[in-house]
Amino acid sequence: MHFVDAKGILTGSKGRYGMNIYRGCTHGCIYCDSRSNCYQFTHAFEDIEVKQNAPELLDKALKSKRKKCMIGTGSMSDPYMHCEEELRLTRKCLKVILDNEFGLAIQTKSDRILQDIELLDEINRKAKCVVQMTLTTYDDELCKIIEPNVCNTKRRIEVLEKMKERDIPTVVWLSPILPFINDTEENILAVLNECKRVNVKGIICFDMGLTLRDGDREYFYAALDKHFPGLKERYIKTYGNSYEVPSPDSKKLMKIFRDFCRENDILYKPDECFDYLADLPDKFRQMSIFDL
Repeated sequence: MHFVDAKGILTGSKGRYGMNIYRGCTHGCIYCDSRSNCYQFTHAFEDIEVKQNAPELLDKALKSKRKKCMIGTGSMSDPYMHCEEELRLTRKCLKVILDNEFGLAIQTKSDRILQDIELLDEINRKAKCVVQMTLTTYDDELCKIIEPNVCNTKRRIEVLEKMKERDIPTVVWLSPILPFINDTEENILAVLNECKRVNVKGIICFDMGLTLRDGDREYFYAALDKHFPGLKERYIKTYGNSYEVPSPDSKKLMKIFRDFCRENDILYKPDECFDYLADLPDKFRQMSIFDL
């Protein structure tokens, strides 16, 4: 990893702000879109760029906001990678969010988030905290292949259970679903049933498939050659260089997904899920001194 002094930390506008404390990732997920050339990495993806002044930048940014809002993190780089064990920058930023009484929507695949569950609980009591967890396959042996350097699905479900015990709301990303690998009715229903059991608020799934761009595609295909011999050729024959790579069973699987969520009162429309993640209840949207 290497360290930088960032010029800013928050992106977004109109009450929807996000941040990435780190840049790059060490989870090794074979499908990771963040590897794509369009993100213009100038260093190796696993050579994590650490925004060492992130807590100070965040504190300054939040103190300048006219109204409280939700702060998102984890969309491009997991806030609980291996380096967080040593650096604790995510933890420091959570304390800043708590002290400034903002809300938090945090996304991860790692059980390291449990090290900060007390902070998450406090944020949720003072404002609102939503924990988002990615679940792709119920098969832990398959999980070790497609997401090799992070905790398995069963452990992530345990994380969701711990959040439920503290009444911290959760949202699951059922994504990506890899054609010819985990795009089965058995897998989708197994994950959905666990989501129901741990009382998730919403599940985000745009489609049953994945997206591939230059940079990401090459890494994914190399992983297919290593772990699923012959499957790369099937992908190329079926999809060519398409950006969108839907499962052949996408229509059937999406119907199963939508029907399940409707029957169990789980948010599933992406816009509704994102609105929930961005919504800080009015009672917490106090005006600052700048509104007086």
